[in-house]
Amino acid sequence: MKKSLFILTAGTIIFFTSCSSKKEEKSNGISDKAKANIAASHVVSDAFMTGDLSKIDSVVSSDFVDHTDKGDMGRDSLKAMITLMHAKIKDQKMETIKDLADDEYVFSWIRYTGTSDGSLGMPAGPYDMTAMEVVKFKEGKAIEHWAFMEPREMMKMMAPPPSSGEKTP
Repeated sequence: MKKSLFILTAGTIIFFTSCSSKKEEKSNGISDKAKANIAASHVVSDAFMTGDLSKIDSVVSSDFVDHTDKGDMGRDSLKAMITLMHAKIKDQKMETIKDLADDEYVFSWIRYTGTSDGSLGMPAGPYDMTAMEVVKFKEGKAIEHWAFMEPREMMKMMAPPPSSGEKTP
């Protein structure tokens, strides 16, 4: 009887130890480095909404490359874009729907809302769109950025086509 009780007790302890949440956190949790990368990514998002550039250098590398439709841009171009967008779109909001990250990349699905004045290439008026932002990190700083949009989201940003009576250039 004592031997059976000992085996049952030992088996129960081993079972509960193997199912502890600490082990689960290590295998399924997000690393501290990935958490820091997400926080750094949010610093840039916050800068777009507030216009505050003071923290950009602490989270974006000096050799940062932003892959845009105008070609590859650097950190100074990012700062200029933040300033321009904050000046032209006073009510811009960026809502993070979901962040996924590891020690090297942050993938953010973001909803953008605001009112365009028409000067940034999209029609004047309210907008509501989503995009995937992908940022590569090294040593805690963003080193590359890409943005991906669905075609219908991209179409929202384009000027309307000319009416049938107008000639196109």
